[in-house]
Amino acid sequence: MKVEHDTISLGAFEFECGESIPELDVAYEAYGEFTGENAVLVCHALTGSAHVAGHDRGEGTAGQARAWWDDIVGPGKAIDTTEYYVVCVNVPGSCYGTTGPNSTNPETGDPYGTDFPAVTVTDWTEVQRLLLDELGVPHLRAVVGGSVGGMNALEWAKRHPDHVETIIPIAAAARLDPQCLALDGIARRAITTDPNWQGGHYYGDDHPDDGLGIARQIGHVMYLSKESMERRFGRRAAGRDATRSFPADRAANFFPYRDVESYLDYQAEKFVERFDANTYLYLTRAMDNYDLSQGFEDDADALAAFDGEALVMSFTADWHFTTAQAESLAESMRAADVQVAHHVVESDHGHDAFLVEPDNVGPPLSDFLADGVDGTAVTDTDEDFEPESEFAPVHTSLFSS
Repeated sequence: MKVEHDTISLGAFEFECGESIPELDVAYEAYGEFTGENAVLVCHALTGSAHVAGHDRGEGTAGQARAWWDDIVGPGKAIDTTEYYVVCVNVPGSCYGTTGPNSTNPETGDPYGTDFPAVTVTDWTEVQRLLLDELGVPHLRAVVGGSVGGMNALEWAKRHPDHVETIIPIAAAARLDPQCLALDGIARRAITTDPNWQGGHYYGDDHPDDGLGIARQIGHVMYLSKESMERRFGRRAAGRDATRSFPADRAANFFPYRDVESYLDYQAEKFVERFDANTYLYLTRAMDNYDLSQGFEDDADALAAFDGEALVMSFTADWHFTTAQAESLAESMRAADVQVAHHVVESDHGHDAFLVEPDNVGPPLSDFLADGVDGTAVTDTDEDFEPESEFAPVHTSLFSS
């Protein structure tokens, strides 16, 4: 598999908020050979990177930052790099090669910190378009993304309808609901109330690792379902060698340090080693702010100019972006005369299913890329689809019994 990984400077860039930076560097990876009609843009999720598929990149990345969709992208896989030219772009505001809050401001010589402009999903889309222009890719066979990457795919259909044939938003929606907004808000407060945050200008000093770790823990709980947490952890106590990562009250010695707590502490420890706290603030705000209908009458109106096809994929136990939200998105596409299939995967993994269930994600994705909504592996919902009664992927699946 031919792999290209590089960083391109786009020069001065003005963000949607109206602020500019003198130089925007953009990290990307490309896989396969471009033939003129076979380009597929893969949009990464919140804490992901351009490193979507597996090859040796050395040290320094882990988790979603390293080969985060290797089960889906590659030779002979669902997004077959022997057939498609696959590009993944690290979004502005991130900390994996593209300019963001932890990057050096060339005008001051110091990290931007919270002086970095606010970023939006629209900014991500425009930067991707500019980078593809630099690569000589005028047209896309498909834009595919999971979670906020799926919102990124929707924005392509909204802003560049003539440049993309198909979109595949997976485990995504037209906007976040109030409960997810609330939890993201709490996660950001965990960071900004950490004494080491220092108003976002902590570089070179102690970083707000405790706040970022708690934010990540909140995120992990949002990505899991009640069923998956019961299966993986139950009420079990952690092993004897497990140690607490955060301070505990004296009474904690009387009670068990549970397996689920140990798991979340481990995830927090690993995350703060690879991610930047300000970046987390910026990217969650970009996701929270996204609204497909912004600037239009409604979601259907926002997609009215897109005459391609769409595959919407959702998972029954995902309460971050529910099957009901996915079906609402598909309904808006139908109202806009977009040919769309809503493929529902029965799964108890929660939001993470799009990353950890390649056997369920790969076949309909591959089939849709080849044959569109008529693909045999793609199953569309019928007119009587009632997601809450049929699948119950609602928030109570996690927070109540």
